[in-house]
Amino acid sequence: MRRIGLLGGTSWESSVDYYRLLNEGVRDRLGGSHSADLMLRSVDFAEIEAKQVVDDWIGLGRRYASEAGTLVTAGARVLGICANTMHLVYDDVASVGVPVIHVVDAVADAAATAGFTSVGLLGTRHTMASAGLYPDRMASRGIGVLVPDGDDAAQVHRVIYDELVLGQVLEASAEQLRGIIARLVDRGAQAIVLGCTELGMLVEQPLSAVPLLDSLSLHVDALLDAALAADAPSSDLPEEPPLEEGAA
Repeated sequence: MRRIGLLGGTSWESSVDYYRLLNEGVRDRLGGSHSADLMLRSVDFAEIEAKQVVDDWIGLGRRYASEAGTLVTAGARVLGICANTMHLVYDDVASVGVPVIHVVDAVADAAATAGFTSVGLLGTRHTMASAGLYPDRMASRGIGVLVPDGDDAAQVHRVIYDELVLGQVLEASAEQLRGIIARLVDRGAQAIVLGCTELGMLVEQPLSAVPLLDSLSLHVDALLDAALAADAPSSDLPEEPPLEEGAA
């Protein structure tokens, strides 16, 4: 398989799920004791959040391009940005010259396959407000995107940054998000995109009246497809001597 490089830490709560799901996915696809050939560059989220607050996307793009270059130098041949919001600097990361699997493309593929023409989007304020992130990429597949109105959008953003990235999963917030989802469904959403990699901690399918498109799990599947594609080269690591019998 191609070695996967992950740009994580935003937040580490969801980066943990990327690591787990990628390894489970490789085991399920290849069987036996197979696990993922991957590297994780986990940044300090406080540093990233401080730049997000002042909309320093130029600085963030430079930072992420540098981090991506470090992963490529260490052998990564497929990259994944472990956050929807940080796909706002996707082009900077893609400049390093190896495939970068876009989370919105993974979601759009799933929505198009299911035949949805209108989806609701939950995410950070940066994600929900950016036309170039979800709406434009989904529109190319014939899918419209609905976002929550003012107060609802502010509530989703607050839950993500004040609770989920800190590992807090509160039933009161889950109930609020269910109400926001219901209002998006009333406006015509046929499915709801969990467009933040932490939202799966709080919103589960049995509690939704419409299908949920979890960006994290769909992104993981797309990363595995790229890493395990038929034309993927064998590892370029030097061959190691076999383990002695009984070694682990």
